[in-house]
Amino acid sequence: MAKRRANGEGNIRKRKDGRWEGRYTAGYHPETGKRIIKNVLGRTQAEIREKLKQAMDLSRQTDILRSEEYTVGSWLTTWYELYAKPNIRVSTAEGYRRNIELHVNPRIGNIKLSKLTGRDLQKLYRDLMENGRLRKEQKKKDPD
Repeated sequence: MAKRRANGEGNIRKRKDGRWEGRYTAGYHPETGKRIIKNVLGRTQAEIREKLKQAMDLSRQTDILRSEEYTVGSWLTTWYELYAKPNIRVSTAEGYRRNIELHVNPRIGNIKLSKLTGRDLQKLYRDLMENGRLRKEQKKKDPD
């Protein structure tokens, strides 16, 4: 039986015409959220492994460069509007919006997405555990 490739390693197969093909996910469409699949072709399986690795590394570098454009807050707002809100119930969407505006944006919303670390997230979690619930005075105020 053939060895399975792990998630994120792409896909390699032999085509009917005798050439080898490697497929990988190059990113996601910004409006629909669907995967963008690219492929590389070659004569041998070893050649395709190398080409696939290079193409995937280049694709990852491109995503890293784009992450400089976003802060955590702007990315969450974009994610919410484009991907989450159209596909969930109104009450769930309202809960997501409230969590983003009241909890995430004030604490880590201004951090660049490329600079976000596990330590930042751990501080957010700890702060939410200690101070996260809305007090009665805050509940009366409208967050909008």
